[in-house]
Amino acid sequence: MENADMESNEKTDRIIDARMKLKRRFEEKMTQTPSMLDDNPRGSGPVNRHGMPTVPIGQTVTAKWPVLDLGYQPNIPLDKWQLNIDGAVNHPIRLKWDDLMALPQVEDTSDFHCVTTWSRLNIPWVGVRFMDLAALVDPKETATHIMCYGYDGYSTNVSLEEALKPDVLLVHTADGQPLSLEHGGPLRMITPQLYAWKGSKWIKRIEFLTENQLGFWEERGYSNTAYPWRNDRYS
Repeated sequence: MENADMESNEKTDRIIDARMKLKRRFEEKMTQTPSMLDDNPRGSGPVNRHGMPTVPIGQTVTAKWPVLDLGYQPNIPLDKWQLNIDGAVNHPIRLKWDDLMALPQVEDTSDFHCVTTWSRLNIPWVGVRFMDLAALVDPKETATHIMCYGYDGYSTNVSLEEALKPDVLLVHTADGQPLSLEHGGPLRMITPQLYAWKGSKWIKRIEFLTENQLGFWEERGYSNTAYPWRNDRYS
């Protein structure tokens, strides 16, 4: 038991060290993004933790959680599930469910803004920070974006300065319950500072890219950047 605890502590220390290196590398870019620095954010309500109005322009708050997908909800048993993280990285990995759950788990509460004009506020999540996963694979200096792929054939792109923000999580729990199949369970990404289509449901692969590429909805006319407080829905 003592050896296992030592190995766990060493893994955590390695993740923290790599996370801090990534933070230093991208910190200035992250603070300059419109989701954290905007002279004229559009919306209503008190400011959130990033200084933006709680409800972005054009959004209506709902207590329900509408279901949106491509018409297919893949049901992946946990013993068959895996997440590949590869591309422009020095240490590509393949995680099984137990591997994911052995990583540092984060509890956070954030808002969810759908491009179809509804917002659900103050959702309690549990999951793994994307930054911690990035720290495991060590992105190459040339990496600028990620492409996320779902088991349903979905894909979406996110810049690294957005993906590495501390409230971007891969979540397995919402509202105190395991993430339901219809909402992307067992694991989905959430991007509270961007419209929610940037967070892939049923996520199975994250590819680090050396240049921007368009995902499923981006190829069909949706915005490349997806900033809710700029009404940045379509290209």
